[in-house]
Amino acid sequence: MGQKGSTEKTEAKKRRDGSPEPGQSKRCRGCCFPLLVALLQLLLGVAVAAVAFLMSAISPSLLTRETPHWAGIILFFVSIVGFVLCCITYVPDERTSLQFIVKLLYFILCVIGLVISVLVIAFAGHHYSLTSSLSCEQVEGDCACTLDRDDPIARTFVYEAAGDCEAISGTLTLYFLIQIMLNVAQALVCAVGAFIMWKDRYQVFFAGLQIAAPSTQHWQRV
Repeated sequence: MGQKGSTEKTEAKKRRDGSPEPGQSKRCRGCCFPLLVALLQLLLGVAVAAVAFLMSAISPSLLTRETPHWAGIILFFVSIVGFVLCCITYVPDERTSLQFIVKLLYFILCVIGLVISVLVIAFAGHHYSLTSSLSCEQVEGDCACTLDRDDPIARTFVYEAAGDCEAISGTLTLYFLIQIMLNVAQALVCAVGAFIMWKDRYQVFFAGLQIAAPSTQHWQRV
């Protein structure tokens, strides 16, 4: 009888030792991996939107697909959902509907952000190759550009209120190149975020704020 009681005490002690301490949850809250992904998404989203608005300032005739501020704004909201996910108390096996909904929403938004970033890379790559091949000349306050000056039927691209044509052949081309690099990084971060949510769902990857377990349970931290 005494041996049985000592065995139960030993097992209870092991369960208490294996469960996270209350102070440990505060440390894990700031160092969990999804927080880094959300922070990168926020920084990249702001950078993409800022560069896009600088591109819009060059000429008002630039189209929306040429100035992808919308991609940066969408990634900004994706990062906000990531921050919300990090603040939700972690419960094993997704026993709360809020935790499941936020994880699913963040996964879907990361996939959407990945697709949008790929679209922006395609548009920016096309316009980068186009603007780097243009021959421009000043026409009053506008800048008229063609691919071949000797071709009388070549298409002419008119950038209104562009001022100096160097802003089109030089600055705008540089901005397109920056957009390509930023959106490549953005696509990679979104892919990592989606992978984390997939791994968390099927391979018990840690995400969020973990709380101490009751003495009758044992949580395995992966």
